[in-house]
Amino acid sequence: MQGQVELVPATEADLPLLYRLTSDPEATGTHEWFGWQDPHAFRRRWEQNGLLDEASGVLMMSLGGERVGFVAWRKRPMARTSFCWNVGIAVAPASRGKGYGTAAQRLLVRYLFAHSQANRIEAGTEVTNLAERRALEKAGFTREGIARGAAFQNGRWHDAVIYSVLRAEVDLDAD
Repeated sequence: MQGQVELVPATEADLPLLYRLTSDPEATGTHEWFGWQDPHAFRRRWEQNGLLDEASGVLMMSLGGERVGFVAWRKRPMARTSFCWNVGIAVAPASRGKGYGTAAQRLLVRYLFAHSQANRIEAGTEVTNLAERRALEKAGFTREGIARGAAFQNGRWHDAVIYSVLRAEVDLDAD
């Protein structure tokens, strides 16, 4: 991996990249193309709360000031008195395969544990998405199992691999 990935709040200038990485079939890649999305959704959220609120968030992956993708999370209730974070990532095509996604997911895990009381962070990816599975494992996530028929894409249902990391498994003081 060349350079150091940082996570930074989104700016208005980031909105076109966010849309591209979630809606353009050439940018999303095989595993993340779910059809065209509302082209104004990110703008509305950004104007409302800067893409950061108590139940969800988006941070941009920055490499030397250049945006190379984003990480996102949303609160998922686990029981009446607890929740976990469900996280996702999108990396720009030219920046894939360089370790930036793994680094960003490590940073996101530390950020969420440092700034919330959640004990669990989870992520899922399509069974055939080997690159993302490796990235999650390198980032410290543990494979938990298969969620059968979890995601509808391209006219059929796909299985997902579910991963998690617990607070006790992360050194929040590590550099």
